[in-house]
Amino acid sequence: QVQLVESGGGLVQAGGSLKLSCAASGRIFSIYAMAWFRQAPGKEREFVSTISWSGGSTNYADSVKGRFTISKDSAKNTVYLQMNNLKPEDTAVYSCAASGLAGISRYWYEYAYWGQGTQVTVSS
Repeated sequence: QVQLVESGGGLVQAGGSLKLSCAASGRIFSIYAMAWFRQAPGKEREFVSTISWSGGSTNYADSVKGRFTISKDSAKNTVYLQMNNLKPEDTAVYSCAASGLAGISRYWYEYAYWGQGTQVTVSS
């Protein structure tokens, strides 16, 4: 099993920044990739970004490209999502996920492990 714990959410004004963290523990060796997804009220879960456990590959949703940056600290087994120039439409619960499947993926169903989620609210 892999345990994921997110932190860093909160309330911020449009144009502001937040940095989310996702600490992984347990069977770390089984992780190939980690990702961030988000879900706003009444909407489907949406892919945000993903990174390979080696850190060599990343991918972003078009809606966040150029504003969000995903990174990884191997020593801390932690993945980060730096979010800049936040917009009201970024408001959602952000969840961290881990996959043992080879290759990074945009599809939530390919991620077996999930954190509890952290709320991000962007006011206009």
